[in-house]
Amino acid sequence: MARLRKAVCYRKIERPYTRKSRKREKSYVRGAPYPKIVMFDMGNKSANFPYRVKLISKNNVQIRHNALESARVAVNKQLTKFIGTNNYYFKIKPFPHHILRENPLAAGAGADRFQTGMSHAFGKPIGLAAQVRKGQELMYVDTDEKFVEAAKKAIKQAAYKFPLKVKIEVVKK
Repeated sequence: MARLRKAVCYRKIERPYTRKSRKREKSYVRGAPYPKIVMFDMGNKSANFPYRVKLISKNNVQIRHNALESARVAVNKQLTKFIGTNNYYFKIKPFPHHILRENPLAAGAGADRFQTGMSHAFGKPIGLAAQVRKGQELMYVDTDEKFVEAAKKAIKQAAYKFPLKVKIEVVKK
């Protein structure tokens, strides 16, 4: 199994090349992997909390599904540890729809016998990414006034997992 490539390779937003074929079944990317992110809503879903702590993007970028999942785990762990499971509602907004592809080129002796070079460079699906625009809300935590600082700390943990600049905003609903 090959190593996971750096996020730098997939950070820039581009419209992907899509095959256009006369046969409809060959005009889309087959074999897209399932997203690694498990849940998008956590905490107390039925309660109505007065304060919202948001994480907002400052630039356009693609965020891979494994980065979203690691941010979710980090935030949820912090919130359950310092606030408790019934004192917050946490939601992740972007969904990873964009399919990332890779055209692996082998190097070394005898590599010319099994690779196609750039003649068939469409690539195999290796992961998913969410395309995030400037000013878009990435995630938020709803909580009470006494837990706002703990929620800000938890959301800051998520910011370290993403390849972009963010701002944290506290809003009274």
